[in-house]
Formats: sequence, structure tokens, C-alpha cells
Amino acid sequence: MAITTNAICNSFKKQLLEATHNFSNPGGNTFKLAMYTNSATLGKSTTSFTTGGQVSSPSGYSSGGKALVNTGTSLATNTAITDFADLSFTGVTLTARGALIYNDTATGDPAVAVLDFGGDKTATAGTFTIQFPAFTTSAAILRIA
Repeated sequence: MAITTNAICNSFKKQLLEATHNFSNPGGNTFKLAMYTNSATLGKSTTSFTTGGQVSSPSGYSSGGKALVNTGTSLATNTAITDFADLSFTGVTLTARGALIYNDTATGDPAVAVLDFGGDKTATAGTFTIQFPAFTTSAAILRIA
């Protein structure tokens, strides 16, 4: 069991060619971020949202995580990008090892990307924030070059 590394899910790459995902803002799909413990098995082979190994918290975190705010899409220097606004879970007590971005609008909640935090991260009766990189061609969370 492990979150193997930061990865764009292989199934997502194929689904892009099948028009499963729409990152338009406004009007696109709803993408969510769910957080996981070190007991989760996530990686590039992950195909959809799963509850196995998901974190739990007495308050502030619900199964399935929270909706992300998409910053839209852009194309520059031959690279297409999309990104999300930072996401905070407030009033939580939890330990997370990583996260999964998935499409909550599409049938089957298809996986987009796995985020590996590089170690357990905790919050105790506080705020747990996922900070996304800058919306640039060299840093955005999803880049196609």
C-alpha cells in the first residue's frame, strides 16, 4: 500500500482524447480533491475516486473531499495548462499522505492526478491547505507540452 509519486493518471490521458474532461471556466466539469492516508494505494494506474485509505476527520472533511475552483485553461509556448485555486479544509484534525484530483461530473468519478505530499502532513483542530503551483506553463498542476 502506498502513494507512489505525483502522477497524471494513465486513464486520464486516454479520456482527454475521448472528451471526458472539460476544464473550461465557467461551464466545465466539477473537479474535486480527496485526501488519503499512507494506507491508500494511489498512482498512475489509479482510474477513479476510491474511499479506500481516505482520511477521516470528526469535522471539516467529508468523504469525497471538496470541490476545486478551476482557474481555466491557457496555451503559451506550445504548452496547454490548467490549474486550481488553493483549497483549505478548516476545523480539521487529520493526517494525510497525499491526494487525488478527480472529475466529479463524469460517470464513475474518473481520476485525473495523484498528489504525493512526500510524507505525512497533519492538522490538529486547524486548517489544512493544499497550495497549488502558479498558473504558468512551467508550474501549473496540469501541463501538456
